[in-house]
Amino acid sequence: MQFIKIVLVALVFILNLTFAQPSWAGKDFTKGADYVEVTQELNQLLTAKANPEQAGYTPEQFQERLSQLQSQKYVMETARKRAQCFNQTGRTLGVYANKPKKSPTQLYFLAAGQITDDDWDCDGIYFPAGTQVVLTPNTEIQPLTEPIAVKFVDGTQSIARTNPATGAIELNVAPAKVFKAGEGNWLLPTLSQADIDVQVPSPQLID
Repeated sequence: MQFIKIVLVALVFILNLTFAQPSWAGKDFTKGADYVEVTQELNQLLTAKANPEQAGYTPEQFQERLSQLQSQKYVMETARKRAQCFNQTGRTLGVYANKPKKSPTQLYFLAAGQITDDDWDCDGIYFPAGTQVVLTPNTEIQPLTEPIAVKFVDGTQSIARTNPATGAIELNVAPAKVFKAGEGNWLLPTLSQADIDVQVPSPQLID
């Protein structure tokens, strides 16, 4: 009887390995909409490489955009975790996130020092008007006169940190897109940083 139980348990385990993707298996982000968009734009840029002005870029802008797209494509081809946001700003941060196949992308609040759980997709970050940001590494500080949302491609491990010398929030990777109110399909409320600071952080993001 004991032997039969052992055989049955072993059989169930083998069937699970055969038909169910193990929870530790890597994610494949090359099948999503982000990968399609980035690949299409990258191919268009490469086609216009001999004459970047036709694509609406100066040679320097062209090379910068090309590098950004190549980096985004590489992230999606090599990432094994869902996109995560790490809040190193010292204050509460608004983030756009969703639990795949269970919830739409919406605004949540991430406490200082926290990183979103990799059961969630952290798609982007909300920055209120009045924020000073550095959206792309090694660029100038940009004072925001209106709220924006920045979007990252699938698999991006994004870090928002406050520069202690300037007080500006810096991103470790350039966002794929920047939305203003009325653009894209994310809700951009009119919140100040003071409004965000008094929000109760969303506990489900770090469970």
